[in-house]
Amino acid sequence: MAIKQPFDFTGEVAIVTGAGSRMAGEIGNGRATAILLARQGAKVALLDYNVDCAQETKRMIDLEGGISEVIHADVSDEESCKAAVAKTIELFGTVHSLINIVGVGGAIGDATNVDLAAWERDFKINVTSMVMMSRFAIPEMRKNGRGSIVNMSSISGVLGGHPTLPYPTTKGAIIQMTRAMAAQHGRENIRVNCITPGMVYTPMIRGTGMSEKLREARANQNLLKQEGDAWDVGYAIMFLCSKEAKWITGVIMPVDGGTTAGTSTPPAVSTQALAETNKKTPITNGA
Repeated sequence: MAIKQPFDFTGEVAIVTGAGSRMAGEIGNGRATAILLARQGAKVALLDYNVDCAQETKRMIDLEGGISEVIHADVSDEESCKAAVAKTIELFGTVHSLINIVGVGGAIGDATNVDLAAWERDFKINVTSMVMMSRFAIPEMRKNGRGSIVNMSSISGVLGGHPTLPYPTTKGAIIQMTRAMAAQHGRENIRVNCITPGMVYTPMIRGTGMSEKLREARANQNLLKQEGDAWDVGYAIMFLCSKEAKWITGVIMPVDGGTTAGTSTPPAVSTQALAETNKKTPITNGA
């Protein structure tokens, strides 16, 4: 009897939203996740509003012999979500996993001055998009008798102290939404989990022109005193989508170097430097 290799995604079909990356050749959370799933044998639908960015991800997957297709999608639009799932089924026959990664840093401000139109926009992109993608993917998962959904949140949805109101609020909503979805779909053998990355260094952050001093300040906020990257996030997502995680649902998984676990020795930077870090580079996910 042949022994199946662990983390074998042969025959699996995955949708990754935000599968592109903002900088050519660089690896963001969506791109890392897509590459890893394809590397393990999955057929991956690469959803992104920016088709060129997704095409770059496909090029990287093609170089390794993987299978993927680019699908243009605006996940803040219900009809676009519906069409993207339908196109995935047309291309690959079904859907087994949905990875909701798209998110924005969003509007700046507190309750007294945040722009309410921007507030609603941020909720639509960060939260409602995940509901709409799930709305159309879950019926196909039901046909298969199983499925996996992974929602991208952030440690900002767990911890306080963020300088803006919309971002941590939407990320906290994703956490509770994940738990509710896990409870609602568990009997259908559809698992729903959530990743809460810490301050990983992605192209989105690199694009801000962050100095080495600020990068050090960010790294010093976690227990390992190390900087994380998109591959760390991607591997965690791959695990939660795998058959090896078949008994795991409703989990909120930090990928943060221990940031949410507590503190160790005081960071080797001043409180002012950390405040400036958060002010200039709010925690964001995506590419």
